[in-house]
Amino acid sequence: MADVKKVATRDSYGNALAECGAKYPNLVVLDADLAGATKTGVFKKAFPDRFIDCGIAECNMTGIAAGLATCGKVPFISSFAMFAAGRNFEQVRNSIAYPRLNVKIGATHAGITVGEDGATHQCNEDIALMRTIPGMTVIVPSDDVEAKAAVEAAINHDGPVYLRFGRAAVPVINENADYKFEIGKGVVLREGKDVTIVATGICVAEALAAAEKLAADGIDTEVINIHTIKPLDEETVLASAKKTGKVITVEEHSVIGGLGSAVCDALCAKLPTPVLKIGMNDMFGESGSAGALVKKYGLDADGIYSKAKDFLK
Repeated sequence: MADVKKVATRDSYGNALAECGAKYPNLVVLDADLAGATKTGVFKKAFPDRFIDCGIAECNMTGIAAGLATCGKVPFISSFAMFAAGRNFEQVRNSIAYPRLNVKIGATHAGITVGEDGATHQCNEDIALMRTIPGMTVIVPSDDVEAKAAVEAAINHDGPVYLRFGRAAVPVINENADYKFEIGKGVVLREGKDVTIVATGICVAEALAAAEKLAADGIDTEVINIHTIKPLDEETVLASAKKTGKVITVEEHSVIGGLGSAVCDALCAKLPTPVLKIGMNDMFGESGSAGALVKKYGLDADGIYSKAKDFLK
């Protein structure tokens, strides 16, 4: 994988905002003193008059964005996922979602790949938090191409959107002419008949690599990229589950309340199917390099492959 192009989706986020700035004059970006890390500084450099640094005051930033939305602007608020979703939950719920304001939340540094910053900054609960808020759309891009497309799609979507980006560079897997991003629509990246792997975010590339390893053992694996956790593409998930009869979900998030829970909700209601949820198992992360942590918690290709083999026994 050394020769594969890799880009951190937080970089994609910053570049997409700058690219969209010229196209959407009502786009405004707010940050909480982290523009260098969240990469919103790229937008700030291009459009300084439409950038607001709110300081280390995420809740206040959310209130400002809500006000801007009532005036016809399309504001993006940005911070680390731990702050954008965690510290900010009440303001997102009451100031943005309850009045259904057109505010977008760009949450970077999500999951354990925040790495050395440790458990206090490794937010593995944000998808669950945002999924519970009525009317909130939740998007977790898998790579650079998808992240840029998601930003523009969010701009054109009427209503609050939570976008989850990562710190670590990940393989670019969507560089093909047929790629099309659509909110709420999953993508079948590989067709198979023996088992379905439903993955999101950084785990999509690892799921594809795990599928190759399973294929070497004669296990034909279907891989679905679910970039929109809410609303979930139930049609694609159900069709694949009906075909393979077994489902594995993979996410850089708690197995409680995230992608796995969303998939299980759909299957339990309409097509009861055995499901293995791979993610963070009701635990906090720890300090370490992104690569070492992904491997330790079994979110890399080898870990997915091993757990899938045990599940399929």
